Amino acid sequence: MKRVKYSKIRKLQPNTLEYSGAFPDTPISMQLFVYTEDFFEEYNDLTLKEMEQIIKKSDPNAIKWFNLHGLHDVDLLYKIGEFFSIQPYIMGEILNFSRRTRVEDLEDTLFFSLKAILPNTEKNQALWIEQISFILQSNFLLSFQEKKGDFFLMIRERIRKRIGQVRKRDNGYLLYTLIDSLIDSFFMRLDEVEDRVEDVLLAARIRYKREILFSIEGLTQELNDIKRAILPMREALNNVRTLHDKKESSTIISEESMLFYDRLQYKSIEILEQIEYNFNKLDSATNYYFSAQSYRMNEIMKVLTIVSVIFMPLTFIVGVYGMNFENMPELTSPNGYYYTLFTMLVIVLLMIAYFKWKKWF
Repeated sequence: MKRVKYSKIRKLQPNTLEYSGAFPDTPISMQLFVYTEDFFEEYNDLTLKEMEQIIKKSDPNAIKWFNLHGLHDVDLLYKIGEFFSIQPYIMGEILNFSRRTRVEDLEDTLFFSLKAILPNTEKNQALWIEQISFILQSNFLLSFQEKKGDFFLMIRERIRKRIGQVRKRDNGYLLYTLIDSLIDSFFMRLDEVEDRVEDVLLAARIRYKREILFSIEGLTQELNDIKRAILPMREALNNVRTLHDKKESSTIISEESMLFYDRLQYKSIEILEQIEYNFNKLDSATNYYFSAQSYRMNEIMKVLTIVSVIFMPLTFIVGVYGMNFENMPELTSPNGYYYTLFTMLVIVLLMIAYFKWKKWF
């Protein structure tokens, strides 16, 4: 059975900046996008000082997307938090991988902590769920990834080549596209799981093997872990709408962009429905497995019963003539042995013909 990497990590105290993840050797990489509808600049492999200088010189009205790969350098995280005026406990939450998906509205800052499924590079690879954090400020979006993946590859291309609406809208829309990419990772994994569920269901119908039960258990565990990650995401997306609708809330997501977050909530519900659908299929496969097991056992018992019934009259005949009483005329007959064998053969054939007529086998 596959081992699922999810949250077997040490708990941290609040406001503590301490790395507790599973990728301490990931190379640290900082990337910065600065863009408007008609302007675009991209910076890769930045140092913290270079990033600060670029942001200070850039257009204040331009959208700035800062992405960090690798979270094990605590000092670097602390300095980034100071530069962007992020509260220390939020930076601590970025490194706290035991927490569930959530959203927090802090007046001028919106903090998202979400779960995503790392890309499956090998067939039947163990399920790895990564925590990705976002901080949304005025004209700023910060994303923090523990491990470098290709979640946002298409978003970067859309920014570079001015495809779609991302260059025409605000940073709230940019955050929507990034979260949408994370949700798509669940759809892609579920498609793979669903193919394996179909294979298991087909195998349970046509043959009886103990490995089928192990496969069902593994798939059930994987679906439970996916559900464990997506269920809080649906709640967090619902909280975004709730926070935005409150008059006292100062969330920085515009009403125009908020409409897209409602779509994300619908997609999370769709994922949950797809998970439940696959659970039902696995239940069917389990029922097929145990039904096949019961049917196979019944077939075995039927064969053994028929054989036992066939031999019952033969055993009776053998027992009668094995008593060796003196007054048994058949024992002195020169052809008694052959007559007895012939009678026993006729009995066997008649019983087999009767069973066939009754369609008992």
